[in-house]
Amino acid sequence: MTSNCRRPEHTAPPELFYNEVEAKKYSQNSRMIEIQTQMSERAVELLNLPEGQPCFLLDVGCGSGLSGDFLSEEGHYWVGVDISTAMLDVALDREVEGDLLVGDMGHGMPFRPGTFDGCISISALQWLCNADKRSHSPPKRLYTFFSTLYSSLSRGSRAIFQLYPENSEQLELITTQAMRAGFGGGMVVDYPNSSKAKKFFLCLFAGVIGSLPKGLGTETSDRAVSNQVQYSGQRCRFKGMKGKSAKKGRDWILEKKERRRRQGREVRVDTKYTARQRKPHF
Repeated sequence: MTSNCRRPEHTAPPELFYNEVEAKKYSQNSRMIEIQTQMSERAVELLNLPEGQPCFLLDVGCGSGLSGDFLSEEGHYWVGVDISTAMLDVALDREVEGDLLVGDMGHGMPFRPGTFDGCISISALQWLCNADKRSHSPPKRLYTFFSTLYSSLSRGSRAIFQLYPENSEQLELITTQAMRAGFGGGMVVDYPNSSKAKKFFLCLFAGVIGSLPKGLGTETSDRAVSNQVQYSGQRCRFKGMKGKSAKKGRDWILEKKERRRRQGREVRVDTKYTARQRKPHF
């Protein structure tokens, strides 16, 4: 996972962190522009759009429009949403071809059902995991975002999120809320064995569940770390187990309670009576 040292989302809310000074870097820093373009190219590749056919796409956290520039170069039309007015001002100065909208992801996507043929997002989704205000609940904001995004996508389309997860609990929180909203899919990891080149892409399917694409950088090693994490709504059943059911043990119950806490749910405090088998009452 990405180190939590100097993470932007721990510094200030996005509308404050991406001020005029920070926004200018996205139009002047050649290295930053190159990285943004490369990740946008990979996201569009994972969208698996029809070849030679212009599509109408949504760019969530569009910033200064660097990812939108790549969409335009590929012949697509797009709408960009971002919470930072300073970043959108830079996009306007750069005269990007897409339409721009000021908006908070946590408030949901204000579009009609089936509007877009796909969605990309570069380095934005992890911001929803932080509570910048007392009224903010990350699980609720994530669910609001994913449920309204699901509605605005045409059935059979994809949404690709490049993100920098802080830890495995954050990944589980994000994927849980996405699945609750109706999405299928999972995580695609490029170059999983590299500390610098490693990239996480959340690949979501709207309506029609397809097979996850393969991550880059694992072709040369048969024993490489798995570069796919598949999520589905199906429950895993315990087959071929003899003796006491695994679902009645203390360890299983404690693990389930801890998993629900990471999902943001209210769970009773663990005590010495947790998972204790009670005598039947007649």
